[in-house]
Amino acid sequence: MADVLCCSEINEVESRLVSAESARRRRQPSPAPRVETSHDDALAAWSQPIAPVPELPDLDSVARQFPDRKLTLDSRRAPLEFYGRPGEPNAFSLDSLEFFFLIAQYFREALPLRLILLLIACQRAGGRIHLTQEEMATVLDVHRVKAAETLREVMGHGIVFKVQRGVYQFNPPYSYRVAEFIPGTETIEAEYVKVPQGQTIASIRANKDLPDLVRFPSLEHMRQAIEELRKERAQRRLKKARQRQEGADQ
Repeated sequence: MADVLCCSEINEVESRLVSAESARRRRQPSPAPRVETSHDDALAAWSQPIAPVPELPDLDSVARQFPDRKLTLDSRRAPLEFYGRPGEPNAFSLDSLEFFFLIAQYFREALPLRLILLLIACQRAGGRIHLTQEEMATVLDVHRVKAAETLREVMGHGIVFKVQRGVYQFNPPYSYRVAEFIPGTETIEAEYVKVPQGQTIASIRANKDLPDLVRFPSLEHMRQAIEELRKERAQRRLKKARQRQEGADQ
């Protein structure tokens, strides 16, 4: 008899746990009514449960629901693509790839190329370079006389020109820094400076005191010099080959 009662009790429990009615059809308890609070009532909103954001087609729809709020999405930033010092925002310049391509072939020594890279790196908004020849020599670790000679060589191609003592201008078609962010201090507010490239080019062309190669820059003379150098090297190689052949014949 005890066995029968045990089986009966087990069946009763199983019938309660496994119902023929679908779980989706079971009646769910009604949620507590959600109290509507003002977006500006921070204390009241703090005590209320957080309501999930409904599914929306895009973030613009969310922004339209809160027209007086600034919405931001914080996410992990990718590794720094460009290096920069703390407190000094990264700056970028517009550089002509054709210019890089030609100077890499034209200059046979490293110092002119190093100097050009230094001038590009030290540009300010508008292409101005605030560097003395002493500073150039210090950074490049060369004698001041050597730095001055190299600077004159670079300037001779219209790449940069002197504005005043310690101030130079990069020719905009070759390399140009459009804008820069100047961090503020306790007494000076931060400043974002932007100088359109076309404005600087127009100013340079209007200055008739500058050489024509500066006012109307061209890399054609470099292209011609590179071709002439290649022809000379080809002739030297041919001459050496003939000399070796003559020596072998003897």
